[in-house]
This record gives sequence, structure tokens and C-alpha cells, in this order.
Amino acid sequence: MRTTVRLDDELLAEAKRYATRTGRTLTSLIDEGLREVLARGERRAPAKRVELITGGKGGLQPGVKIDRWADLLDLMEDDRFRSSD
Repeated sequence: MRTTVRLDDELLAEAKRYATRTGRTLTSLIDEGLREVLARGERRAPAKRVELITGGKGGLQPGVKIDRWADLLDLMEDDRFRSSD
């Protein structure tokens, strides 16, 4: 099948030099590269499920609503809740 692709000029020049040195065609290099990338993607292990561990008593501070950014920002700026790092 014929198609048109846009490649970085330097990448194309390097690929052509490599093809010439190894006695191959540019098409064969592109084919091989695409096959390798696609095969690598299939070999990836599925993402593991991670359980988040939380500490403290949980829940929001009294009067803070999760849908009110101003309340959350005020709470984060409160010196009582800053770490002493």
C-alpha cells in the first residue's frame, strides 16, 4: 500500500544513510520499526491496581465543602495544617 508520511528531515537523512549502509530499502526500515513498536506495545503488562492507603480520621474538616475551592485553599494555607519540613 502507498501512503505519505511526514518525517523529521534529520531522521529521514539518517534512515536513508542507514538503509544504504545495510543494503536495505527505506520502506523495509519503516516496516521493521513499526512492527517493533507495535509488538512492544502488546507485550506490556497490564497496569496493576493500586490501593491508596490513607491515614488520619478521614473526612473533611467541619465547614469545608469539597466543591468550594476557596475553602480548600484557605485550609491548605492554614498554619495549623502545614508540615514542619
